Amino acid sequence: MRLGLQVPNFTWPSGQANLGDTFGLVAERAERAGLYSMWVMDHFFQIRGVGPSENEMLEGWSALAFAAGRTNRIKLGTMVTGVTYRHPGILVKTATTLDVLSHGRAYLGIGAAWNEEEHRGLGVPFPPLAERFERLEETLQIALQMWSGDEKPYEGKYYQLARPLNSPQAVQKPHPPILIGGSGERKTLRLVAQYADACNLFARLGKDQLQHKLDTLRDHCQSVGRPYEQQHWPLWASTRPSSACAMSTTWNLSTSWPPKSSRLSKRYR
Repeated sequence: MRLGLQVPNFTWPSGQANLGDTFGLVAERAERAGLYSMWVMDHFFQIRGVGPSENEMLEGWSALAFAAGRTNRIKLGTMVTGVTYRHPGILVKTATTLDVLSHGRAYLGIGAAWNEEEHRGLGVPFPPLAERFERLEETLQIALQMWSGDEKPYEGKYYQLARPLNSPQAVQKPHPPILIGGSGERKTLRLVAQYADACNLFARLGKDQLQHKLDTLRDHCQSVGRPYEQQHWPLWASTRPSSACAMSTTWNLSTSWPPKSSRLSKRYR
């Protein structure tokens, strides 16, 4: 089991003037505490359930780059980047840059995007859900192609890349781990099985639903001919830190979670 920290809230008592110092301290303390990973949301407005839209929200990849400069070992990822936010080639370059500068500590967390308010507010196109999933699959294909060093043109329905060059290449081999946000059984878990290394599941689903999701993922892995054992499943459960932790945000526990009843529990990350 590995524990990770998600930082979804940047509205702290010390105020915006000290936001950088506070966030840097959070990253440093997370690493000193022995946590395996640190995650930020990739949103541009604060999301419902955490606070009003007007609350402070750092851009995710810049925040992770800042955290990389304050740490040495902790893994760093977005939970998760909306596929609509950045062109796929630029996103792969961004994630690769973080991996190179952090000496191989980047995760690519990515999903189909959902927050229409921030899209409309910042003028970002927000296509229908079915199209967003199609764009997500093309983005995953582009990422894997660029990380493999294959520069041949990519011709998709939505994206055309004449030369998907990626230099320097990522430090992690064969590539930084890919986590797909969500647990939808028909589309999301199929994409996880085919392209990704992880998906995020929520403890609030309960044991039976979690087992069902994993069984569905197993079926998708079998359909695409990929070993189910290669997957890992961050399990998110919210808790509140003490005030001594110098932040007033929600911590989430991220753990690879093979059910005890699973025959696959011998191999997990």
